Amino acid sequence: MKKYLFYAMAGQKMCFVHVLLNALDLKAAGNEVDIVFEGEAVKLPPVLDQEANPLYRKALAGGLIAGVCLTCAQMMGAKEDIERLGLPLISDMSGHVGMRPYLEAGYEALVF
Repeated sequence: MKKYLFYAMAGQKMCFVHVLLNALDLKAAGNEVDIVFEGEAVKLPPVLDQEANPLYRKALAGGLIAGVCLTCAQMMGAKEDIERLGLPLISDMSGHVGMRPYLEAGYEALVF
């Protein structure tokens, strides 16, 4: 079993769909997978939730969504929506989501 961190930065939904496809595929193969929303990607959870995106819902139900960057959510005006969705806001690295804890735990970071 391997560990993968999907560090989603881009705010384009099509790009993030590929994060979901790959994350779900790796999880189905028995790997440990976490997805983090950073940068412009913090705007995507409300959009995906509103449209009831099946890949997003499957990733959410499977516990693959680790959280959302607090600082980016504040800066992008998405914090209230993220809180409404009940997603964790992470701020362990100067207000952002740090990779170090994941890397030290043996995760391979994949940045999209």
